[in-house]
Formats: sequence, C-alpha cells, structure tokens
Amino acid sequence: MNRSVLALFNRHFKFIMKRNLISIFMSAMALTAFGWGQKGHDVTACIAEHHLTPTTKAAVDSILEGKSMIYWANWLDNASHTPPYAFTKTWHYKNVDEGERYEEAQANPAGDAVTAIKAQMETLSDGNASLDELQFAMKVLVHVMGDLHMPLHMGHATDLGGNRIKVKYFGRDTNLHSAWDSSIPESAHKWSYSEWQDQIDRAPAEVQAEIISGTVDDWAKETISVSDRVYQYFTPGINISYNEVADWTPTVEKQFLNGGLRLAHLLNTLFDPDYRTSTTIK
Repeated sequence: MNRSVLALFNRHFKFIMKRNLISIFMSAMALTAFGWGQKGHDVTACIAEHHLTPTTKAAVDSILEGKSMIYWANWLDNASHTPPYAFTKTWHYKNVDEGERYEEAQANPAGDAVTAIKAQMETLSDGNASLDELQFAMKVLVHVMGDLHMPLHMGHATDLGGNRIKVKYFGRDTNLHSAWDSSIPESAHKWSYSEWQDQIDRAPAEVQAEIISGTVDDWAKETISVSDRVYQYFTPGINISYNEVADWTPTVEKQFLNGGLRLAHLLNTLFDPDYRTSTTIK
C-alpha cells in the first residue's frame, strides 16, 4: 500500500471512529435525559409490589400477563427513543423554573409526567380499554411514578433538568442530572433492588399513610421542593464526593420509598374496591 493510499485510509478510519464516538456520546446524553437510573425504577416497582393487595396483584398480573412490574420498570426509557413511542419523550418530567409557581408553569402541549400519570389512570379505570391499551398504560404508570420522584425531573427547563449544569463526581466531569440519575444512588448503597426494598421499606403504618396522602399534583410539588434544595446545594462546578453522598443518601431513600408506596396506592385505588383509605387520588 503506497503512502497516499495509506494516508487516505487513515483519514477515513479516523473519521469513522470520530463519527461512532460522537454517536455513542449523543446516545449516552439522550439517556441521561431520562431517569431515575435503572436501579431507581426497579426499587420503586419492587416496593410497590410489596404493597399491592391480593386483588390488585391479580389484576396487575393479568394485565402484564405474568411478568412483574419490575420487569417493565425501565421499558419506557428505551421505548421513548423509538419511533412508535417518541410521543412519550416529554412524559418523563415536568419543568417548573425558578420563581415560577407550579400552577402557573407553562404546560407542555406534548404532555408531562403529571398529565401522563393521570392519563394512564384513566385508561386503567376504563372498562372498555383493550389489553394492549391497558398494558401500555401500566408500563407507563410504573415508570413515570418513579420519574415523578426524581428531583431533577421536576427541575428547570432553562437547564434541561440539570443536564446543562456541569459538575464533577469524585473528580470526573459530568452534569448534575446524571449525578442524581444514577451516580449518587449507586454510591449510596451497593445493593440490588430487592436489598434496597428490604432495607428502606420499613416505615410504620402511620408514616405510610402520611406518604400516600394528597394528590398527584401534591406529590409533584413536593418533589419540586426537593429539587429546589438540590439546586441550592449543588452549585455549578461542585465536586461531589463522600460528604455529598452521605448527606443526600437519606433524600434518595425517601424519594424511592415515596414513589413505591404511592404507586402501590394508585394501583390499589384503581383495582381493589375493598381497599381502605381516606385518601382521594386526583
């Protein structure tokens, strides 16, 4: 091979490699737009499964044809990147910018996490819905109830829920959304999703009753208040290290538990007429 041909080959090879690396990077960036990470969604679904009444569990099993909610907990993160389900991309979050009241935040015409949850509840309570419609609604509800409790999914539109805020994680360049999506939870405890459930799902009955009280909008507002604290603490350029992980692990645990208990509560309310609760879900 002469030098000119070799040089051309090298340039072409470098171009292909650069293009592939850019593609991989962009795919990774796209995935960080969704969250919790896989572990968070699995934990939320696992906690919920432990709080379903027998009647609700039978209904969920029937809809999902024997597969668990955990099996489908992360399905929407992948599905939203495919053409048939691209319309769900905005369903993973609800943006309320700093200083903006929840009730006055501009609605996304494509939908958001709150409207998505309410829409799936309507479908699941519709006696005329097809099995395909029920399965889609169940998969979406399981996933988005996790997203509703991820602080930066209730973050600011101006910084794409923390994706534009550059921080370091133990010296490594990343962004705030990615740090909260999976890095902090994974550093908090090296547990499987079932171990997470076993260790944090121990709230007494009166605490559980308090957690599931209110409405979907109330829960969104609560997560927004957590998001506000995250923004105040994690300033641009911060190096997130041991102290930050230790200080914020209880918040991660609380958000996982809240999401799981509330998901179970929604499902029990929808499927079990004998489910006893003083809470009205709206």
